[in-house]
Amino acid sequence: MKVALLLNGRPAELECEPDEMLLEVLRREGCGSVRATCRIGVCGACTVLVDGEPLSSCLTLAPQVEGREVTTVEGLAGADPVQRAFIEAHGFQCGWCTPGFVLTTKALLAENPQPSEAEIAEVLGGNLCRCGSYVKIVDAVRQAAAELAGQP
Repeated sequence: MKVALLLNGRPAELECEPDEMLLEVLRREGCGSVRATCRIGVCGACTVLVDGEPLSSCLTLAPQVEGREVTTVEGLAGADPVQRAFIEAHGFQCGWCTPGFVLTTKALLAENPQPSEAEIAEVLGGNLCRCGSYVKIVDAVRQAAAELAGQP
């Protein structure tokens, strides 16, 4: 079957099976930032934004995104303030989890531009960093929030 959607800002038609997960379809389309890790929705490595909301692509059937907007890190093209903040704050080690954290942070800051420490911890709780870079990841979220608010 074919699924029509907006993928990273461009119209796309993705070929998939009715029972195929979005994770597999996006990876086949060249979206390498969508990581195949736990495949049970607990690690956040496969996070994508669907209409601006973070979703685990390993738990989302590809046909469910028909007519919707799907964003992966490839769609940010390296020019996003959240991406810059993660780089500048060294909010990563191996980088495996970083795309999921970046997209989750984008959704958080779109909804709440000045989140508290507790809100950051709660929202990022669905993303796991096996390297333990959490202090730098939270620094990156704070830096992105400040940049988006126009603060130095």
